[in-house]
Amino acid sequence: MKRAVLVVAAVAALLPAAATSATSRIQAVDTTGFPSVRITYVAPLGSGTPRLTENGHPVTSYQAVNLGRTKSVMVAIDRSQSMKGRPLANAVSAVQQFAASAGASDHVGVVVFGRSAVSLTRLATSGAEARDQIAGLTVDSKAGTALYDAIVLSADRLGQDPRPGRAIVVVSDGADVSSTHSLSDAVKAAQHAHAAIYTIGIAGPDFTSDALRQLASETGGSYRQASSSSQLAQTYTQLRDELARTWQLSYLTSARPGQQISLAASTQHAVARSTITLAGSSGQAAQTANGLIPSPAYGGVGTLLIGLAVGALILLSCGFWFAAQRDNRLKRRIEPHIAGSQVKGAKARRQEARAATRTRFIDSIENIFADVKQFKRLEQLIERADLPLRPGELLAICAGCGFGLGLIAAVLAFPALLILILMGVGVTLPISYVAWKARGRLRRFENQLPDLLITLAASLKAGHSFRQGIQSVVEEGAEPAADEFQRVLSETQLGKPMDDALAHMAERVGSSNLTFVITAVTIQRQIGGSLAGLFDMVAETVRQRQQFARKVRSLTAMGRMSAYVLVGLPFFMAAIVTLMNPTYMSPLWHTGPGHTMVISGLVMIGLGSLMLRKIASFRG
Repeated sequence: MKRAVLVVAAVAALLPAAATSATSRIQAVDTTGFPSVRITYVAPLGSGTPRLTENGHPVTSYQAVNLGRTKSVMVAIDRSQSMKGRPLANAVSAVQQFAASAGASDHVGVVVFGRSAVSLTRLATSGAEARDQIAGLTVDSKAGTALYDAIVLSADRLGQDPRPGRAIVVVSDGADVSSTHSLSDAVKAAQHAHAAIYTIGIAGPDFTSDALRQLASETGGSYRQASSSSQLAQTYTQLRDELARTWQLSYLTSARPGQQISLAASTQHAVARSTITLAGSSGQAAQTANGLIPSPAYGGVGTLLIGLAVGALILLSCGFWFAAQRDNRLKRRIEPHIAGSQVKGAKARRQEARAATRTRFIDSIENIFADVKQFKRLEQLIERADLPLRPGELLAICAGCGFGLGLIAAVLAFPALLILILMGVGVTLPISYVAWKARGRLRRFENQLPDLLITLAASLKAGHSFRQGIQSVVEEGAEPAADEFQRVLSETQLGKPMDDALAHMAERVGSSNLTFVITAVTIQRQIGGSLAGLFDMVAETVRQRQQFARKVRSLTAMGRMSAYVLVGLPFFMAAIVTLMNPTYMSPLWHTGPGHTMVISGLVMIGLGSLMLRKIASFRG
């Protein structure tokens, strides 16, 4: 008796699991896009993201899309003459209810077919817009039912939609009689668009369901039959419930053609399994792709031979490289002792040829942009940064960085908009670096300016001339001020007037304080007076201006930090949400309206940052 109770308890414990497992099934497995495998899995209602295993090993990187959350659906409505009257009205009413129940992020499109197939909506349409488009639908005036054409047209529309979850819903009461495409064409189009076909047949005297059943079974959808058009609303409700439970799982398999794989999709309380054999074999696939290579080359022996050949080539290339390096080392050791002048002359000629080619290329760039105002500013920026670069070289570096980042982004399959943004970032990075170097050099110069003026004043008080005072600054000063004043002395030695050399230095450095000092010195030299007293007074004025600027900068630090946070927050949130939920952000990165929103946001962020910078900045 006790054993019987235990058996009954065990059976009762297994019943819920069996019932739960019955609600879970792998509806279809599509391997036409090998090595990509797409699985249509129907899970229990309310379950989380299913787990997927292949041959008992977990699939770590797969895409799971629930058709109840976000999807693109094309509804194909039969409006042939057999649907005249009440059947068409019931079909339209049921489709309108189905479109009204679509989620806010769903795309719903409508295709009608009679003698031919016609799309009534654009690619990305809301449920409300689709509902309005079919409100006044009438039957076709010409006889015919282009069922397969409607599916091909729907698949073509879905293929242009970036959403990964795609489905085609077809309602018809008859077989195809007027399509230009065949049943296999319709199935291939749906598989190519990664769309499952859900068919609804309206039973009638001449109705046959064979084609509708085949369309559903070969694409991962399901078939439903309504005994009358009045039952369509209930049928669409059942279909909506099934879509809420349906997951489309896709991943890249590591199996080879002809190999048998065992798939298992599971949730917390259910598991479904399916065993399939990938179409063809390795040799057949190879012959299909390239008839020049025999099929045994793609087997185990062929793979081993190819691996050995590749390894031998790598070893051979390494041997050649080491031998060349050994010869080069030997030549470098004996060059100083034999025919040194000839070897050095050849090497010098090669270096001169490369330098001449580089110079001609840079000269051509500078000749092209010689009259451009921004190019002259770029030249001035390089001079302020004191970098050993020509403007043409900087432009070539900018172009190379932009092209390199764009190429890396394209290889990583980034969206086109993001590729353009990265190319723009690559172009601006070298210029930003030069500007950063120029600002740092200017900051160091302005910090040294008061001490330089005091040194000049002390030299003049000691009885030295103005030129000797500048020489003392060059000898006792630090970089970059010593370099700039040394350049002033060099220009005056070449015959340039002192006032012009100082004015050129002020323009070259770009310091407002230095411009103020040079203007005062020029006036004082022209009208006469004590330059030592002038330098003492100007040094004190410059020091007070710098102290005042530092105080203002400290007072506006909070405003500047707020500006940085407000400008950087949208980029930070976009990156975080994209990493956490790529499907949610996919319309923003992969659709035309999303690109428009991104561009508008960038423009508004740019305008806002300029306003915030104007508010938080101060010019003394």
